[in-house]
Amino acid sequence: MKFVDAMGDACPIPVVKTKNAIAELGGSGTVETLVDNEIAVQNLEKMARQKNYGFFSKQLDEKKYKVVISVGEEDVAAEKEEPQYEDCCVPAASRKKTIVAAINSDVMGHGDDVLGGLLIKSFIYALAQQDVLPDTILFYNGGAKLPCFNEDIIRDLKEMESRGTQVMTCGTCLNHYGIADQLKVGTVTNMYDIVEKMTTADLLVRP
Repeated sequence: MKFVDAMGDACPIPVVKTKNAIAELGGSGTVETLVDNEIAVQNLEKMARQKNYGFFSKQLDEKKYKVVISVGEEDVAAEKEEPQYEDCCVPAASRKKTIVAAINSDVMGHGDDVLGGLLIKSFIYALAQQDVLPDTILFYNGGAKLPCFNEDIIRDLKEMESRGTQVMTCGTCLNHYGIADQLKVGTVTNMYDIVEKMTTADLLVRP
């Protein structure tokens, strides 16, 4: 078993530390990680589910959580058996382009925040009307407020989500604004996933 102390670590350090510990297992074993907030627990759970790892969490104290992730031989075998294809091996004409929208404010543009609020609402509405929707919409910093409080935007996001768009909001940002329990649509994410989505996108849209 590997032990990871991520108490006091900001996102995405707990996820990165845990991934590194899992890599050191050599294919099977258990990693126990200590974190100090529920968002970190959710981020670790998301990572575990994506990789088909076993997951268990327990709150030990008011600001202390234990996360146990188990990696078995079956998980490793499944990953090895699944064919892996690099994008370069797929003809450009047949490969679907990945579109990611990154929204970092609850207003669009600079000059007048009232106008900016109307513009960002119009932008997301127009986005929902496109024939080709973004694969992922990322909300961070002030943008994290939009999937929590703006009912018109929440409605449009739910519509896009039902059509396959991932709606992801930065957990650190939700914690910072004290609105982690107000998220109305989508899932909580972390900076590691945000960077991964943005750097691997074919098209990055910033309103």
